[in-house]
Amino acid sequence: MKFRIVTAALVLTLGAGFALATESTPGAKEYFINIKNGEHVKSPVLIQFGLSGMGVAPAGSTNPGTGHHHLVIDADTPAAGVPIPMDAKHMHFGRGQTEASVTLTPGAHTLQLVLADGAHIPLTPPIASDKISVTVDP
Repeated sequence: MKFRIVTAALVLTLGAGFALATESTPGAKEYFINIKNGEHVKSPVLIQFGLSGMGVAPAGSTNPGTGHHHLVIDADTPAAGVPIPMDAKHMHFGRGQTEASVTLTPGAHTLQLVLADGAHIPLTPPIASDKISVTVDP
């Protein structure tokens, strides 16, 4: 009887939008390879994603010690424990890409890389780059 109650509680919790967190590898780091904070760039911008201490795997993968990149543009760091939104401010690289050519409008922008598991949920503890600012010249 206790098993059924615990199972029902787990199903209700998962159904309410909570998911089990995928653990990150201690010491892992996400970073930008070819652009720096304060840099002036031209659009489209080639952005190379750096990752150390973990591997890259496509979305849907459940391999331990892996994740895939997300680029956050002009937005806050995604919340822990929930899938990263898929919109103009949250680019998903679920095929395991390690670089992208990104079209940005002229002006100031913030960029951040966030590593997420196969279900697009940020790892725990989070693996994210520093948020950097770039200016796109006309």
